[in-house]
Amino acid sequence: MVKDFIFFGILGWIIEIIWTGGLSAFKGDKRLMGFTSLYMFPIYGCAVFLEGVFMLLESTSFVLRGAIYMICIFSAEYVSGFITETVTGVCPWDYSKEKFNIDGFIRLDYAPLWFMMGLTFEFMYKAFLL
Repeated sequence: MVKDFIFFGILGWIIEIIWTGGLSAFKGDKRLMGFTSLYMFPIYGCAVFLEGVFMLLESTSFVLRGAIYMICIFSAEYVSGFITETVTGVCPWDYSKEKFNIDGFIRLDYAPLWFMMGLTFEFMYKAFLL
């Protein structure tokens, strides 16, 4: 479980750096600077708790699996953001100025992203950790 936690923590960091670097291109920043936070490692590492869900949903359609992963990720994002802010006084992300945010912790317009992220984590789990 520790190995899988580390795997998902690092995988999450890599994906976030690529994502934020890509977003910088849309903002006209030719440096393509990607970034993350040290707080994100344990948050992404908690994807290890999805492993049981991956196995439980194995025979269902990718649409149902993606939807369930999306709900799990939204829930984890809200809870981890709330806890991190409560404990440290800061949250690694702040969506409060974005449309469709809930308490600044989640953005509902990220639903397709979290749908795909869940399926990506499932694929990576089956490809590298099983």
